Amino acid sequence: MKETWRFIDSGFCSPAYNMALDEALLNWHSEGAIPPTIRFYGWNPATLSIGYFQKVAKEINMDAVKKYGLGFVRRPTGGRGVLHDKELTYSVIVSEDYPEMPKTVTEAYRVISQGLLEGFKQLGLDTYFAIPKTQQEKDALKNPRSAVCFDAPSWYELVVEGRKVAGSAQTRQKGVILQHGSIILDLDEDQLFDLFMYPSERVRERLQKNFKNKAVAINELRTTPVSYEEAKEAFKKGFELGLNIQLEPYSLTEEEEDVVLAIAAGRYANDSWNYKK
Repeated sequence: MKETWRFIDSGFCSPAYNMALDEALLNWHSEGAIPPTIRFYGWNPATLSIGYFQKVAKEINMDAVKKYGLGFVRRPTGGRGVLHDKELTYSVIVSEDYPEMPKTVTEAYRVISQGLLEGFKQLGLDTYFAIPKTQQEKDALKNPRSAVCFDAPSWYELVVEGRKVAGSAQTRQKGVILQHGSIILDLDEDQLFDLFMYPSERVRERLQKNFKNKAVAINELRTTPVSYEEAKEAFKKGFELGLNIQLEPYSLTEEEEDVVLAIAAGRYANDSWNYKK
């Protein structure tokens, strides 16, 4: 018997709303109010999200964020800076006690990302998991040199032809796993690299040059570009196959919407949260 999970397609939302809804879903699932849930969304405006532990003053070029008219938000998950623009963003909310869900972050990451792997296959991309083999590669995961999320594949990151195609982050709170991440359709590398601080122009040039060998957008790999709608179809099917589940569409009630808006106003739309480190 396939488990039925909830599927929420929330469309293009503000940065504060996007993070607040992920948090609300985590809370509701921990209270047993909702089943495991997969959510797809986009960003309006395009947004730079930073990891929970990042230091804005030291790492982020806020003048560039403003110049490009981008939104800005701190995620409840770790990891590094991500430019959410031409992408499909996903989140998965599932209990740590869910059958088949491994106890370690790394292994749970692999299980959840199986859904992404199947989604890329739906788009005809030969995708596989990156597994660091040498001690040097493992050490590099502990000390990422760059503030840019897509700069290094981590454990079980998804890779096509040696380059990273999806970046994800995970948090565990109240017995619930929240994993969310970006499936990049198109990418403006110059804009992305403008958003961070560097010790020197030389360092930026080197990082940006290396980046080309490490990360790639889906539409660079395909002869026919994938639209947001096509990506949604492919990854919805991918998650159903990869996690062996059935997805049932769901829309939030008015009461649920109010809860999300309250979290957004209290935290993610708030400078004291976004700039706190």
